Amino acid sequence: MKIAILAAMDKEMALLKGLLHDAKSVKADDVECLAGRIGEHEVVLAKCGIGKVNAALNTYKIIRAFGPQLVINSGVAGGAGPLGIGGLLVAGEVAYHDVWCGPGTEPGAADGYPRLLTPSAAVLQTAKRVLEGENVSYGLIATGDTFISHAEEISRIHEIYPDAVAVDMESAAIAQTCKGEGVEFAIIRVVSDTPGQGENIDQYKNFWSDAPLATFKAVSAILQDLK
Repeated sequence: MKIAILAAMDKEMALLKGLLHDAKSVKADDVECLAGRIGEHEVVLAKCGIGKVNAALNTYKIIRAFGPQLVINSGVAGGAGPLGIGGLLVAGEVAYHDVWCGPGTEPGAADGYPRLLTPSAAVLQTAKRVLEGENVSYGLIATGDTFISHAEEISRIHEIYPDAVAVDMESAAIAQTCKGEGVEFAIIRVVSDTPGQGENIDQYKNFWSDAPLATFKAVSAILQDLK
């Protein structure tokens, strides 16, 4: 299978590079990528950038350049549920928390798309099998163009999505782009901070000092088993 793995930041990319075998530099338009293998799969690894527009643009470029059958977005997310720092997130659904197209439309739904975007069933089934016993959640990740740092912001998001377990700035945009291009997607992240529970900006900064590999090892384990 051809698979693209996208991360938002250089810090995440640095951790992901170790997953690839026989890596070589390639380009998708102006996007620097690494191509190699994980298990039986042909994989392209790239940075999509922070935020919805960056993520959508670069996902589109990579899909058009390489034609992946699956796009995986990996990296970090802010916790909005019971998972603490270091907990794994395999999205069961993703949605926007900052989108409303006006009267007669549903909050969270981008024009022409459903409110809830559903990842690859095959990846979810594989994740539940290979990650059994791990500290992992399969809930909803809510996406918006703001770094969430206060409890009040989490409360507002829970008013829209009571079952949201995490927040980020890219997942739904990647999902929407994949849906528009007819490509399966999956979101696999790790909780880096917990908004509203202590100093989450400090949590986020300190998280990187340990360079946790949980999410990237999970990606590798899933791909080794995925058919």
